[in-house]
Amino acid sequence: MGKESLMIAKELKRLHSNTVWFERFMKSHVSHLHKSNLVTVRAECQRQDLPYLSMRLYEAVRKEIWYRPDMFFYRDMLFMLARNKKVDETKKIWEDLKKEGVIFDQHTFGDLVRAFLDGGLSLEEMHIYDEMRHSPDPPMSLRYRVMLKGLLPYPELREKVKDDFLELLPDTVVYDPLEDLFDEEEWRKESDDD
Repeated sequence: MGKESLMIAKELKRLHSNTVWFERFMKSHVSHLHKSNLVTVRAECQRQDLPYLSMRLYEAVRKEIWYRPDMFFYRDMLFMLARNKKVDETKKIWEDLKKEGVIFDQHTFGDLVRAFLDGGLSLEEMHIYDEMRHSPDPPMSLRYRVMLKGLLPYPELREKVKDDFLELLPDTVVYDPLEDLFDEEEWRKESDDD
């Protein structure tokens, strides 16, 4: 990160509570940044979990003449918003990527599902999961297995994903954890005997 990018990031953090000064700074400094510096400042705000600044820089990047829709650009924004539990912003980003025709691959969908579950946003996670199901990218056994492992704390959701997995890839075997195969008491009894 260059000196100019550091200065801009610092000033954005300092001025974001004062709307008038913040808007002036966006027009006078941020709008004149080179591509690499603007992208770097946006990435730094995401890294520091600053949703408001990240969204403003997201809008600034999308207005640039050099901007082209990119899966990773949207993925990083969605990860940061999931960590910060920003539902409205997430919906806006999702609408934007749909308008621009951005298509995620199965790996990215799986990572997003996990990020939203970890963030406690299960409704948004289900929306992303439904998008994954209807994606033109073919389903991958490994991605579903990783998701099933991550969904152990969410048994109802895990069963839905497991049923979908078996429907999409019927010749596969899903291994359930040992706790699911026995009653809770029987499992503890066998563990104590060992």
